[in-house]
Amino acid sequence: MALAYSDVTVELKEVSLKNRPQELFDVSSKGTVPVLCIDSSTIIDESLDIMIWALNYNDPENWIEGNKQSQLDMIVLYDNEFKHWLDRYKYYERYPENEMEYYRQKCDHHLSELDILLSKNHFIISDNLSLVDVAIFPFVRQFANVNNNWFIDNYPNVSNWLNNIIESKLFLSVMEKYQPCEDKPLIINFNEN
Repeated sequence: MALAYSDVTVELKEVSLKNRPQELFDVSSKGTVPVLCIDSSTIIDESLDIMIWALNYNDPENWIEGNKQSQLDMIVLYDNEFKHWLDRYKYYERYPENEMEYYRQKCDHHLSELDILLSKNHFIISDNLSLVDVAIFPFVRQFANVNNNWFIDNYPNVSNWLNNIIESKLFLSVMEKYQPCEDKPLIINFNEN
């Protein structure tokens, strides 16, 4: 979403995580996705770093507004602590030491605080979409998908926020499915105009 919003032209290459191509390891020894190759010497292989790179390239609506550090702190909290419990909630059968409800409760603290924040604004820090919204909503979306009715009943403001993002033109544009070509990468210019 950050690349699309920043109007960066990118070359998309489909990667099957079950059969990672050598080309992926050639550019990033981690072998994870996403990876953004700016040139042969500049490789970015962390989602947040890719987002920040894109916003430094072009940030027409000031996604990095207000206190950038507080946005980054919240993103790190969701990327680490929340994600830890989210994975256990989603895949509770892999973590039999506790019940699913226990893991859901561990996520509740974060989502309850988020629900309070979202009672004041349409988005987390203001009435405009920002970096923190785009960075943490995938985690919240994963949580909601486990039991959407329970999620809606317990976090009405977060639920509205999530729906606003997943129904946005920007989100829908990046969720479009592309048919990968065997011999050619797909190059897309994300421009909303």
